[in-house]
Amino acid sequence: MAATLTDVARHAGVSIATASRAFGEPDRLAPATLGRVLEAASELGYATPQSATATRTFGVIVPDVSNPVYATLLKAIQGQAWHGRHRIVLFDADEDLRREREQIEQARKLDGMLLCSPRLPDAEVIDLVGETPYVVVNRQIDGAPCVLMDAEHGPAQAIEHLAALGHTHIAYAAGPRGSWADVRRADTISRACERHGIRLTALSHQAASIQGGRAAAAPAAASGATAVVAYNDLVALGLESGLLELGKRCPADISIVGIDDIDLASAVTPGLTTVRMPIARSGALAVDLLLQAIMGTAIDTAAPLSSQLIVRASTAAPLA
Repeated sequence: MAATLTDVARHAGVSIATASRAFGEPDRLAPATLGRVLEAASELGYATPQSATATRTFGVIVPDVSNPVYATLLKAIQGQAWHGRHRIVLFDADEDLRREREQIEQARKLDGMLLCSPRLPDAEVIDLVGETPYVVVNRQIDGAPCVLMDAEHGPAQAIEHLAALGHTHIAYAAGPRGSWADVRRADTISRACERHGIRLTALSHQAASIQGGRAAAAPAAASGATAVVAYNDLVALGLESGLLELGKRCPADISIVGIDDIDLASAVTPGLTTVRMPIARSGALAVDLLLQAIMGTAIDTAAPLSSQLIVRASTAAPLA
């Protein structure tokens, strides 16, 4: 059986993400680490995706191409694919299940596909993909190769941060209904609030956009919560805008935390406290795993790539 990237990572004593960077972004690794990974690959007879495959064409299906998260993900996918001169075909599902279904069927004509945060039920995704090599990004489907972004560490840090500031009532502004990431984030936040003795108010599902955040502003204000954790940064920024129109200032009257750490999060005033997600690393790793799948190599779900709280000015102690 041919050696996999997972085998190389284990043999070299590094994470699968580090092993992936050794072949796609070697300049990002320390020379000693790079040498260890390459030596492990040589000893195991690992054939890199770039050297073992001809030029491939694969589809990339995203729920909303206008979301900066997917723009970052697509840039990383394109950059990693370029090393082997592979081509990508972009499909934008526009948060429409019918369109996502049709696009998966179209992508079956290609060499493979990357499904980024698919919204369809697990069984339907597997049935639609059929025999086409594929990798799922930012969602776990049993029996499917997946690249996951950690939904535990960073969001739990956010609740710990708010608890340390003295917040005792927090609201969660949920994302789109059917989002796997939203379920995971909500669950992590709920458990973290329980550990810290914090009251949690779950707001209704909204679009993963600035408009979705604005729609959640009035319920957030009415809840009486002194802090809100949003499904993503766009929802957080929309929340801040909507709350300001209701006479609520951030962070003087209400603290706001986002998730993703898009570029805009550090450019607004006040800077947005957020959970940095490993978006670019996920895209690069997904390409490597897909090319292995196209080669017929058995691959496993990668360990979740870590997340980290980034504290800026949108969080503060609640008013007495």
